[in-house]
Amino acid sequence: MTNQPEILALIAKHLDYPSDLECKAQVDQFRKQSAENEAFYLSVEKVWRLSGKASLLANVDSKQVAESFEKRLIKERQTLPSKQIKLSRATVLLRWAAAAVVLLALGSVIYLYSGGKSLFQKQRSYASDAAPGSNKAILVLANGQKISLSDIHNGDVAKEAGLSITKTADGQLVYNIVDDKSVGATKEDIFNTIETPKGGVWQIKLPDGSSVWLNAASSLTYPISFAKGKKRMVELKGEAYFEVSKDKDHPFVVKTAKQEVEVLGTSFNINSYADESDVKTTLLEGSVKVMPYLAGQQPDVLKPGEQATLNEKGMNIKEVDAEESIDWKNGYFMFNNERQENIMRKIARWYNVQIEYADASAKDVMYYGSISRFENVSKVLRKFEQTGEVRFEINKNKITVYKETER
Repeated sequence: MTNQPEILALIAKHLDYPSDLECKAQVDQFRKQSAENEAFYLSVEKVWRLSGKASLLANVDSKQVAESFEKRLIKERQTLPSKQIKLSRATVLLRWAAAAVVLLALGSVIYLYSGGKSLFQKQRSYASDAAPGSNKAILVLANGQKISLSDIHNGDVAKEAGLSITKTADGQLVYNIVDDKSVGATKEDIFNTIETPKGGVWQIKLPDGSSVWLNAASSLTYPISFAKGKKRMVELKGEAYFEVSKDKDHPFVVKTAKQEVEVLGTSFNINSYADESDVKTTLLEGSVKVMPYLAGQQPDVLKPGEQATLNEKGMNIKEVDAEESIDWKNGYFMFNNERQENIMRKIARWYNVQIEYADASAKDVMYYGSISRFENVSKVLRKFEQTGEVRFEINKNKITVYKETER
């Protein structure tokens, strides 16, 4: 077995994301190369399963586990007879695999392995810190009035054209019809917009019963009633997850700067930030048609578990773990072979900070894993520093990223 850290990372990725067919093919190829490889894979898989069933792991400190494991390994090497000091490659790697798998079971662990570098670095102190985002949004009414939803009490927010707009105790914005005649009396559609700042998220229940979760630095523009048009048309900037109420006679259409997505009733996520080169549409349930504005690119229909990636080169559709696309909705940052630069853009939006790079090569470090979005930014950054690849400085609302070798 060559390049042990990369092999371990590959197996860890496969066990965590079994729907990744490319990764599965690589692992299968590795297993077929030798009996030693197959035995190693089965051992890692067994430890993975067992660690997932160990209820006591929830109370274990991951750093202590790692340090304890390293001390035990050193002690064992010191006490072995001289002929046994060199443990077999499979034994050493299996023990590291066991430790790594236990750590992964604890949650909030990044599993990027760097040859020759300790996975656990001394923690740095930061001059500043930033709290995680929270429920924050601005509602813009048809007359231009702006209402800060996080600053008002629960209950009625406003009334427009026969509808009441209510803020619920669990932080939703809900539209309810209170006067059917008034709703149909207006000749033109009346639009509202909900905007989340950096560091803000919000959930809204539209007049048709569809639910939308807005991620940070995003906005959704929608009519307060879908009664007039043949289609339920909304416009998105940024990222949102949709659970659309079924209505076969009135398709639900989401417009972004580069495409339209048409559905009848389904659950899907759209990532369409202006500072991202790719627009990603991921289907969890139902069926959607993705209609790019790109010249020469034909519309295509997604099946559950598929993701359409659209950029200036065209549109590509592949199978993915769809749950990864709504990690933000479920309170996590999840990374599946993701570049540091992409991750830092997510951090910038959620923690409302600016990112600078002292070394451009730091942008290309790759990661697998997950971290809670509800930690302060300092705790999140320490997870990355534990890989030994990068380090950070926080000065007020600016984070500077350094390659670890640079001082």
